[in-house]
Amino acid sequence: MNTSVKTRNMVLTAVIAAIIILMAFVPYVGYINLVVIKATLIHVPVIIGSVVLGPKKGAFLGFIFGLTSLINNTFNPSLLSFAFSPFYSGGNLWSLLICFVPRILVGVFPYFVFKGIMMLGKGKKSIEYVALPAAGVIGALTNTLLVMNLIYFCFVEQFAAAKEVAVGAVYQVIIGIIIANGVPEAIVALVLTMALGKVLLHFNFSR
Repeated sequence: MNTSVKTRNMVLTAVIAAIIILMAFVPYVGYINLVVIKATLIHVPVIIGSVVLGPKKGAFLGFIFGLTSLINNTFNPSLLSFAFSPFYSGGNLWSLLICFVPRILVGVFPYFVFKGIMMLGKGKKSIEYVALPAAGVIGALTNTLLVMNLIYFCFVEQFAAAKEVAVGAVYQVIIGIIIANGVPEAIVALVLTMALGKVLLHFNFSR
């Protein structure tokens, strides 16, 4: 990788990281507080960074995503903030796992989905119209499915108490949140990853 490409990659990584931070701390832009849980759009720049810059830089951007989630849930909590911050009442070390691991993987999985589909399509440019939306959807679902299922396995009793439902009914409620939040988030990721990813890929960032 030559110096100009390295510099270009570093600049784009810094720009995307700045966008993530800006989205995180401007009210109702990156995190939308729905009282029960925070819906998010911050996965979108992480997914785009993964596809364009590769899994290492994507993982770094996912870490930034997780860090903003930790800060937000500590200082601007919702009912489920214990699942994302050990510093909020009811949180523990499992909170850090939920806060960081799914978000880091959001920066990893889309790259391999994109590359895999492009390989199947023998690298044809037209295949990007399939690979980019697929990467966007997988990235969004990685965040939603991992976060909500980890909450179930790590905090089922606390979740039941917060939602005032029986422990046996928790997974039904989680399925409802996955559908209500996860589907719109996946659609947004599909559209934006297609539109912005297509533009950025033309700059031929090395992966």
